[in-house]
Amino acid sequence: MNFRDRAVLLLATGFSVGRIPLAPGTFGSLLGIPLCLVLAEIGLDVMVAAAAVAFVLFAVWIAGKAERLIRIKDAPCIVIDEMAGITVTMLGVPLTPLNLTAGFIAFRVLDIIKPFPARYMDAKVAGGWGIVMDDVVAGLYSNLLLRAISLIFC
Repeated sequence: MNFRDRAVLLLATGFSVGRIPLAPGTFGSLLGIPLCLVLAEIGLDVMVAAAAVAFVLFAVWIAGKAERLIRIKDAPCIVIDEMAGITVTMLGVPLTPLNLTAGFIAFRVLDIIKPFPARYMDAKVAGGWGIVMDDVVAGLYSNLLLRAISLIFC
């Protein structure tokens, strides 16, 4: 395995966080929270651009390449998709401890139950797009849920 392949696997597994045997997706989501905090510091416009274009497309490429290297469809050790999903969850939401906790829980629940069209994307879309987009959908739903809760209780 060459250096580029090792780098792809390192990024896809969240610097090997995805290799934790119990709940790698949960740990991958937790790893995405510091990324959200960094992106929030650079402003909403840049955060949206980074999350929507750079990070999601980057995650799609990395996840697809890692899947080909590992030779397992949507291998649990690939957690860059959870990092992308939690980033989408927190887009434009104030990053308070309460919102981060609620966003994390909402994202993990929705990522596991995969509401439409996430389950379809997970099952029918191949490669990196299928790996990442179900998490992006769960992130969008989680973001909307956080905003709805904020409107009701604030």
